[in-house]
Amino acid sequence: MTQLIVKRLLLLPVLLFIFSVFSFIIIQAPPGDFVTSYIAELASSGSSMDQAQIDALRSTYGLDQPLTGQYLKWIGRILRGDLGVSLDWQKPIGELIGERLGLTVMLGLLTFFLSWALAVPIGIISAVKKYTLVDYFFTIFNYIGIATPTFMVALIAMWLAFSWFGVSVTGLFSSEYVDAPWSLARFGDLMTHMWLPVLILTLSGTARLARIMRANLLDELNKPYVEMARAKGMSEWHLIIKYPVRLALNPLVSTIGWYLPLIFSGSLVVATVLNLPTIGPMLLRSLTNQDMFLAGAIVLIYCLLAIIGTLVSDILLAWLDPRIRMES
Repeated sequence: MTQLIVKRLLLLPVLLFIFSVFSFIIIQAPPGDFVTSYIAELASSGSSMDQAQIDALRSTYGLDQPLTGQYLKWIGRILRGDLGVSLDWQKPIGELIGERLGLTVMLGLLTFFLSWALAVPIGIISAVKKYTLVDYFFTIFNYIGIATPTFMVALIAMWLAFSWFGVSVTGLFSSEYVDAPWSLARFGDLMTHMWLPVLILTLSGTARLARIMRANLLDELNKPYVEMARAKGMSEWHLIIKYPVRLALNPLVSTIGWYLPLIFSGSLVVATVLNLPTIGPMLLRSLTNQDMFLAGAIVLIYCLLAIIGTLVSDILLAWLDPRIRMES
């Protein structure tokens, strides 16, 4: 186990370098740059810039350099612990991410724990009560949760809240608390708005995890070691929880690697539809406006979290399943 962790940690700088190169290339792939987007925005409002001003602006932002020069400047700043300044917001990137990090992580963690708390029992009950009314009910629920896009659920929830109750459910704060300092009243207002995006995100996550849990537990319940334990007189639920459930959890634990970046992003589509002040919509805006420094920093953080999440998944799998420890 120690060797596995050390190997992964030694690979971390190499993987981050590879991901940084690909991230920078992908972000730079669309034609034009931030100055091009800025000029188009000015033109739409009836303003314009002469060529000298355009060249000066590109020189100020370092966009007149070749891609290799821009990349070396960007990665060199990151290695010094400086994420740079957003071209669009004209603020330090670390400050921009920090403003939204707390709400983003809170939303992601609540969704993560609620999805697992619901999906694991639903999957167990569906597998144990196979082809019963309970199983059919949860199966229909899971199919609806998987098939319905989260943005559509968000739009329906917004329409129902406004048409039935006359309230707007967008954002995470009421208008009087948007810019207010933190207090018990502001936290209470946050909780009254947080439940809806958490519920929307939980619906899809619970449905997928419950289907995985049910399918894997059904495979385990038919294996010889389960029949052997029954023959020895072990009670049914004690047997199921102690052996098959523990092994059926392996595929769910392996999903933590890709769920960690999702926690950080706060689900881009749902956050955009509900106008949530999380990191996801900020990434979308940076990509739209070709703010390469902000977009590159967020994508690189996603890659780092994916690597760390994969390492955490491997450690949990080895702790959960003795067979993995023996193979290593």
